[in-house]
Amino acid sequence: MYGEWETTAEAKSMNRTFSESLRFPSVDKPFRVVVKKRDPGNVFRDIWMSAIDPASKFIVRSGSQADAGPLIKLHERGDPAEKLDLLILGDGYTAAERGKFERDARRLMGVLFATSPFKERERDINVWGLVPASKDSGISRPSDGVQKRTPLGTMYDTFDSERYILTAENRAFRDVAANAPYDVVEILTNTDKYGGGGIYGLYSTVAADNLWAPYIFVHEFGHHLAGLADEYFTSDVAYLPPAERVEPWEPNVTALLDVAKLKWKDLVEPGTPLPTPWAKEQFEKAHEEGQKRRRDIRANHRPETEMNALFREELARTSAQLASGPFAGKVGAFEGANYEAKGYYRPQADCIMFTRDQVPFCAVCRRALEQTLDSYTRQ
Repeated sequence: MYGEWETTAEAKSMNRTFSESLRFPSVDKPFRVVVKKRDPGNVFRDIWMSAIDPASKFIVRSGSQADAGPLIKLHERGDPAEKLDLLILGDGYTAAERGKFERDARRLMGVLFATSPFKERERDINVWGLVPASKDSGISRPSDGVQKRTPLGTMYDTFDSERYILTAENRAFRDVAANAPYDVVEILTNTDKYGGGGIYGLYSTVAADNLWAPYIFVHEFGHHLAGLADEYFTSDVAYLPPAERVEPWEPNVTALLDVAKLKWKDLVEPGTPLPTPWAKEQFEKAHEEGQKRRRDIRANHRPETEMNALFREELARTSAQLASGPFAGKVGAFEGANYEAKGYYRPQADCIMFTRDQVPFCAVCRRALEQTLDSYTRQ
């Protein structure tokens, strides 16, 4: 979260602290933990080190004290040591809504397992569920004047982006999650306003009752599991453009600084031009009007049905547009990605990391996800 916050305008004028935590295998001898951070050129640099003695009297061994409720076995396929363990957490569900959480979790788990490459790898994945009882139903929405107290502390308006759902309450999140085996976590919020979020290696979130929850669930999980970048560039975001254009570390976007070193060049068919032409101006013009309508809906607190209607219009238009053209469905380098209209490129014209289309992951994203799954399941 801190890494994302650094790129916002707010970070230029004030200081903030975000609590984080590290998870690593148990070690039985004294060891060092080293934290590295990417510099502006995306090169890792050491920023912190701590020596730890497992025999220290200051190590707390009592385990989690959080009341997370009974563990729900949603999809058990084997020993957690040999599987990717996905934990689905619920936030903003009262004790009386426990059944609703389980239905929401099973519905969205079904969406994930209907999507490649998870469809083909479901035997490599365990799915667990936990839903600590919340006093309040729903989560906080500061833009709408709604404040709630929930076990995980998830809320809309992260970094002042009204659709961005995260929690800054890291200890509460970890204490609840510790009641299950997990490698990755998806948090379902008991809400219907469009929203979600995803942090690589931390967790992803989705508003479970929103019409677009199936898309958001899979899209944000891509961020969390494999570090996939956002490929869209027409929506409002909280982040400032980078001061210098360097090659992104994420596997599915490129600055195309050296065409000969394109990170997915092996997937490009001979004869495909780089950069790859597509109907970019037409796409941008249509989305510019859509963004104006979107801001108006939120500024005037219009019903969620109006936002859904706008997104349906956009979906019908963009699906047809991106499916046409000489390079539709081909791997290339299509300008417009990483929140920038110019200077960054995505692998294919369409992908679930680019639009709300119910299209699959592009070939490059799919490969990155498969490689990540392999790292958890291939011994």
